[in-house]
Amino acid sequence: MFSIGFRDQAGSARPERYPLDPSREVFPVASNPLAPQWLSLPSDANELLPALWSYNTVRTDGEITVAGVGAAELAEQFGTPLYVVDEADVRSRAAETLAAFQRAFSGIGTTAKVYYAGKAFLSIEVARWMTEAGLNIDVCSGGELAVALAAGVDPGRLGFHGNNKSTAEIDRAVGVGIGAIVIDSLQEIDRVAGAARRHGRVQRVRLRVNSGVHAHTHEFLATAHEDQKFGIALDAAADAVAAIRSHESLEFLGLHCHIGSQIFGAEGFAESAGRLLTLHAELLASGNVPELNLGGGFGIAYTSSDDPTPIDELAGNIAQTVAAECARLAIPVPAVAFEPGRAIVGPSTFTLYTVGTTKPVAVSVTSTGVNVSDDAQDGVAIRTYVSIDGGMSDNARTALYGADYSVRIANRASVAEPALVRIAGKHCESGDIVVNADYLPGDVTPGDLVAVPATGAYCWSLSSNYNYLGRPPVIAVRDGVARVIVRGETEADLLARDAAFREGASA
Repeated sequence: MFSIGFRDQAGSARPERYPLDPSREVFPVASNPLAPQWLSLPSDANELLPALWSYNTVRTDGEITVAGVGAAELAEQFGTPLYVVDEADVRSRAAETLAAFQRAFSGIGTTAKVYYAGKAFLSIEVARWMTEAGLNIDVCSGGELAVALAAGVDPGRLGFHGNNKSTAEIDRAVGVGIGAIVIDSLQEIDRVAGAARRHGRVQRVRLRVNSGVHAHTHEFLATAHEDQKFGIALDAAADAVAAIRSHESLEFLGLHCHIGSQIFGAEGFAESAGRLLTLHAELLASGNVPELNLGGGFGIAYTSSDDPTPIDELAGNIAQTVAAECARLAIPVPAVAFEPGRAIVGPSTFTLYTVGTTKPVAVSVTSTGVNVSDDAQDGVAIRTYVSIDGGMSDNARTALYGADYSVRIANRASVAEPALVRIAGKHCESGDIVVNADYLPGDVTPGDLVAVPATGAYCWSLSSNYNYLGRPPVIAVRDGVARVIVRGETEADLLARDAAFREGASA
C-alpha cells in the first residue's frame, strides 16, 4: 500500500492510502474528473436535500429517521434490503395532488379527477390510502385489478389500461363493474363490446391516442410518439371513435393520451392538450364527449440537479392551456382526468441497505474527465465501489433506463471528507449498479447502513428474484410505528414454486 499525496485546492498535500503507482498524479476529491458534470461536491455529505426525501425523513443525532423511527432500528427489526415508506407523506401528496388539479380546473369552470397510476407501486394498503384521499386508481393488468378489489375499492373508481388486455381480463373487469376501460387497439373495441353484452352492461370506455408529442425523457419511457406499441394514431382516431359509438353496449367518454414519464414542466402537456382538443371538437359534431384524459408522467427529484415543477404550478399551467384551447375552438371545457403515480409515491420511500464491501478503484483519466487508455502521462482518479446487500433485483431502473439516484449513510453522520462513490449491487452483472455517482463521507465502511431516496415508484414494481434473491419487504412508518405492508420473500417462498422441491428435503 502506497501513501499517495492528494493535492487539495490550496496546493497542500494530505496522505491517503491506495494501492497505486506513486509516480502518477492523483486527482483530489474536490476535482474528481470521474464525477458527472451535474454532480457538485457537497459541502456536507450528510445533508438530506428536502426535495429528495419524504416530508418526515430527517437526521436525528446523526441517524436518518423517518416519522420518528431510526434506520438502525428498522434494519434490526426487519433486516435489509428494505423499502421504507413514509405513510403520511404518501397520503398528503395524494391529497395535495387532487386538490391542486381540482382547484386549477374549477377556476376554468370544470371538474378534475385524479387516478393514481398503480403501476408505480400498488399494494392493498396503498390502494386504500389512495381512495381515502379521494383518488381513483388506474390498473393495467388482472393482477393489479385483483389488488384493488382486495383493498375494497369500488370498481366504479377504477380505470383499466393496457395494450394487450386478455379476453379474460376484459371479461372480469366488465363483470365487476369497472368504471372505464381504455381502448388501446381496434380489436379491443369488439372484445369490450362483446363482454359488455354478455354481462348486460353498457361499458364506459376511453380511446388512447398518440398525440405525436414526445416529452423530453428517456426513449424507453416515452409513450406518445407514433412508432410505439400504445394507442391509436391521431389521424385514425375519428374512425375508431365511430366504431366505438356503433356498439350499443359501449359509452364513449373521451380521448386519452400519455406523453411520457419523468416530465418537468407543462409544455408537453400543453401541446398535447391542444392537439387532442382539436380532435375532441371534431368528435362533438357527432356525439357527446364529456371527458379528456391527459395522462400522467409528472417528474420528481432523484438528484440535486433535478428541478421538478411544483404540482400547483403544473396544474395551473395545464388548466390555462385547456381553457385557452377550448375558447379558440368555441367548445365547452370538458371534465379532465390525470394519472400521476411517481409524483405521489416516488419521494415517499427510501431503500435501506447494509454495506458489505468497499473497493477504491484507480481509473486513468484525462484532465477533462474522459476515460482513456492506461498511459503514463495520464492522471489517476479514485472511484470507490460500495457494495450493498441488494441491487438490480430491488431497483432495476439504473440498469434499465440509466436512471440516476442519490445516496446517504443512514446510521451515522461523519466529518470525513467526501469521496466519490458508486453503489453496486451483489448480483453477477457488471451493470448491477444502484447509484452511478454520488459523494459519501470517505470513511464509509462495511456494516454501515446506506439509504437511497426516491425509490417509491417502479422499484418494488420492477423487482425480481435474479440470482434467487427474495424481494425485500415494504415497511410503512407513521407516528413512530413501523409495520409490514408487503411481506419480504424468504428462500422457502422461492423454493415453494419449484415443482421438484419437496418440503423438508435436505439440500
